[in-house]
Amino acid sequence: MNILYVITSLGLGGAEKVVCDLADQMSNLGHRVIIAYLTGEILVRPKNLNIDIVFLELNSLSQLYSSSRKYRNLIQDFEPDIVHAHMVHANIFSRLNRIGCKIPKLICTAHNSNEGGKLRMIAYRLTNFLSDFNSNVSQEATESLISKGAFNKNNLTTVYNGIDLSKFKSLKTDKKNKEIMILSVGRFNEQKDYPNLFRAIKILKDNNVIENVKFYIAGEGHLRSQLEQLIVDLGISDSVVLLGRRSDIPSLLNKADYFVLPSRHEGLPTVVIEAMACETFVVATDCGGSAEILGETGVLVPIENSEALAKGLEQAMKLTEDQIRKNGKLARKRVEALFSLEASVNKWLALYEAK
Repeated sequence: MNILYVITSLGLGGAEKVVCDLADQMSNLGHRVIIAYLTGEILVRPKNLNIDIVFLELNSLSQLYSSSRKYRNLIQDFEPDIVHAHMVHANIFSRLNRIGCKIPKLICTAHNSNEGGKLRMIAYRLTNFLSDFNSNVSQEATESLISKGAFNKNNLTTVYNGIDLSKFKSLKTDKKNKEIMILSVGRFNEQKDYPNLFRAIKILKDNNVIENVKFYIAGEGHLRSQLEQLIVDLGISDSVVLLGRRSDIPSLLNKADYFVLPSRHEGLPTVVIEAMACETFVVATDCGGSAEILGETGVLVPIENSEALAKGLEQAMKLTEDQIRKNGKLARKRVEALFSLEASVNKWLALYEAK
């Protein structure tokens, strides 16, 4: 098959990594694969050098016509059997460009429980007839978009993302010091809600709970300066380390004693799956998909509730080494059963080939 993946960007988010992994696997199976992206710089790319990456140059609405021409020329030259779009902008772009452009099958995948405001929900609803199959990455995210009127129960299906388990596995080593390392990974934006985490750290610090604990955050984004100032204002500078953009997430997850996700909303937070695959204990907000991933493992707390997050972290840190170890083994088994890249690839292949 000729498979064209269309995605909004190729930044360091979970959706981008999922698409690159999926493209690699499809190419390795002998399919011809191209990734087209709308905007931004390439920060993540597939490993397979046979996969071409095409920049459609849609950085503003004024470029819509030229971007559409470039996309339609790509369709004409590549003749894809499947166009699989990911993320809201790419989904709407691919749908609109199906008008007057022959595409055998168009699949659109959302990656969040919050894909934007009312205008985006209306755009989804009005263009649903242009795609053959629509999916979201968790049941909670699916139900959220249905409740907002973007889809109905007949035209939106949950299909879980999968991760490459060979990249994420437990490689724990004995610690050289007594410091407890708690890790977060994610862009510095409103969705990830780091102020929620920082306020929880302040609560723990005031209660003398985190004497030997340090929080490390891997990520970058437009809110960095504001977050740096908040760290100073809350008096937690000695407890928080901003690592910046990192490419060694599996290593960081293995060094960490705990992983914390403080997000306001997500679709299926891939980094939680990655942490569980590394058998690292997870404390996460119930932000969309987290509960489905965790199952009976880890600690789940309400969103936008720093006191609850602080209590969840304190609860996790009070567990015995044996409880942590058992949780890690159970988490790894759950990921292997539900969120492997192999299972995801097989599911998508079946959908691509379905008549």
